[in-house]
Amino acid sequence: MFRKVISETTWTREVLKSKLHRAVITEADVEYEGSIEIPRDLMDAADLWPGEKVLVASITTGARLETYVLEGPPHTGKILINGGAAHLIKKGERVAIMAFGYSESPIRPKNLLLGDNNEILAQR
Repeated sequence: MFRKVISETTWTREVLKSKLHRAVITEADVEYEGSIEIPRDLMDAADLWPGEKVLVASITTGARLETYVLEGPPHTGKILINGGAAHLIKKGERVAIMAFGYSESPIRPKNLLLGDNNEILAQR
């Protein structure tokens, strides 16, 4: 019934490139313009740039939103969610912060497991 179709097409796919898993939101400010602030050392470890779009998924509530990264001071462990996003994701929630990129072949994402103080416990 079905015929196997062989294609020479190379697909560009959107794939996970970076993930900060089980990060803890340390502050939430609805009055700020918007974004998520991440310490510079975690940005470097996860290969995130200032202004890069990220998907933030709450492990606590299931809420999901897209925003952009702001660079925070390194080695503070502070991850701040700002603006309207702070209505969806609150201080103390555990989140996964994910960035995606386009590739024509599989890649190995930078996947960092964070502890209670947003310190890196493991790199997968």
